[in-house]
Amino acid sequence: MITIYHNNRCSKSRTGLQILKNSGKPFEVVTYLEDVPSENELKNIISLLGIKPIELVRKNEAIWKEQYKETELSDADLISAMVKNPKLIERPIIINGKQAVIGRPPEKILDIL
Repeated sequence: MITIYHNNRCSKSRTGLQILKNSGKPFEVVTYLEDVPSENELKNIISLLGIKPIELVRKNEAIWKEQYKETELSDADLISAMVKNPKLIERPIIINGKQAVIGRPPEKILDIL
């Protein structure tokens, strides 16, 4: 099953959702601002993406600039910050089995469909 971690207020996320709809493949939508991933879920997502936690952080968010930018954070601290403030999580994230991508640009989603 394909999963998209989606924020409907984000144009890239909406485009990613449309790509999935156009694929005709079954998928599920996780509105991660409401259904916030746990620390373990985020660790798994980061592992599937093959990135470091800092690479999943939206550094232009006001929360990041006000609360975290000037602080030295461990990977565990970054994951905790994203769970506490899910707006910090980059989007959209698409997972297909053991493959995952951040849909920026949205066309990257096609690589794992």
